[in-house]
Amino acid sequence: MLRYLALGDSYTVGEGIDPARRWPRQLAVALRQAGLPLADPLVVATTGWTTDELDAGIDAAAPRGPFDLVSLLVGVNDQYRGRALADYRRGFAALLERATGFAGGRGARVLVLAIPDWGVTPFAAAQGRDRARIATELDAFNAAAAALCAARGAAFVDIAPVSRERGAEAAMLAADGLHPSAAMHALWASQALPAARDALA
Repeated sequence: MLRYLALGDSYTVGEGIDPARRWPRQLAVALRQAGLPLADPLVVATTGWTTDELDAGIDAAAPRGPFDLVSLLVGVNDQYRGRALADYRRGFAALLERATGFAGGRGARVLVLAIPDWGVTPFAAAQGRDRARIATELDAFNAAAAALCAARGAAFVDIAPVSRERGAEAAMLAADGLHPSAAMHALWASQALPAARDALA
């Protein structure tokens, strides 16, 4: 079986949903159905992690590569805590380098998902958050990540638009009104599937 390492935060953990329904697991299932024998992912992720906390979490978990596919989705907590774009860029660049290392130095085996826009959620509205500001900051974070991915040959999957378009729908939300439901995770997995298939081809 091909090996898969999924790195991230609550969006990778699948906060509030059955772990079997989180997008990395759904992606692995879809790839197996497509004839690619990818094992279920080894997940190194925790709700609330920033880029530096994920970096430390990787140290603690000490996953042993090489892996055939490595996914990375991180940054929302950096934005939520008000960290500067330059700090996020540095932290993400370091994680992307580590992800590439876990993929045996093969940048094409690394799959990065954009940070979803939590500003559209009922949680953000209840907190009185500035939706436009959140969107602007996340767009900048995602643009930085996309540029770094292009430089390293990693795939960048932009799930931000679907999170904006449908992220406020009750069916797309977990019970906390913030984290995505299994249905949203399914949309992300579907968007990631072509890039993952290309990476493993």
